[in-house]
Amino acid sequence: MAFFDLPLPELEQYLPIRNEPLDFDDFWQATLLEARLVPIEPLFQKVNEPLQFVDVFDVTFPGYGGQPIRGWLLLPQNSHESLPCVLEFVGYGGGRGRALEHLQWVNAGFANFIMDTRGQGSSWSEGNTPDRDSEAQGGQFPGFMTRGILSPESYYYRRVFCDAARAVEAIVKHAQVDPTRLAVNGGSQGGGIAIAATALMPEIQLAFVDVPFLCNFQRAIQLVNSQPYHEIVQYLRVHRDQEEQVFKTLAYFDGINFATRAKAEALFSTALMDETCPPSTVFAAYNYWAGKKSIKVYPYNEHDGGGIHHQYHKINYLRNLWFK
Repeated sequence: MAFFDLPLPELEQYLPIRNEPLDFDDFWQATLLEARLVPIEPLFQKVNEPLQFVDVFDVTFPGYGGQPIRGWLLLPQNSHESLPCVLEFVGYGGGRGRALEHLQWVNAGFANFIMDTRGQGSSWSEGNTPDRDSEAQGGQFPGFMTRGILSPESYYYRRVFCDAARAVEAIVKHAQVDPTRLAVNGGSQGGGIAIAATALMPEIQLAFVDVPFLCNFQRAIQLVNSQPYHEIVQYLRVHRDQEEQVFKTLAYFDGINFATRAKAEALFSTALMDETCPPSTVFAAYNYWAGKKSIKVYPYNEHDGGGIHHQYHKINYLRNLWFK
């Protein structure tokens, strides 16, 4: 693998033209207002796990359309104080997995909520939240990138981003979660969801956004042949007359449009040899981010980003911020 994108000095200045729909804010406000017609009454069910120092709760809350979304809440065992919480969103194809896979944040002293991603969880990590989709029309290329892509109302990520916003509303209902210390965390697809959630939910104080997906769509699909962006290319190879409508839809879900509305503090990461989420698409969202921000650049890494090195950095970053 070699450097294939813009040189770093150009990446640091990269601000592509944003194709923002005039009704972007109205669209998302209406989506959340509709979702909030169903009251947030999350169910926290304690489960037995072979863990000596962690309490695990199986969580169910109403997401888009009132549909039940699953998640895990992990708390330091026998802790009775109000804790800062890290809400975690999962990478493409994965689900919430098992509680045993998510022990880093809770062992560092944080509450940790991991949201299942509707319809996913069969590629590399288990999930058990179906996508009860009654609005999408027509066929799709295998995957999720083109599900309902001919309309923003039916597009798959409308439901996912709405679920993420409702997850924020749900998790603060737990007595041990401090609503004044909320962070979101995600890599790849999870990073893209974290960007959208931060823009939609001003309650979020900090965002960890690692090698994010779902940003600067048009550049991404013209720059790399890798999945999942390539699903859109495959779709347009067949539906040659739908290009204009496809990109009109995607504009409602582009991380660079959400970034201009994100006021929370953010720590981004990118890898300069990442052919899944190219660094220019990451910098596009980062450079448009409206709040305080910093970015870690890993020159010789691919879509693994900073790996465990970056996880240490994030934990220390947040402990220094909230555990002084």
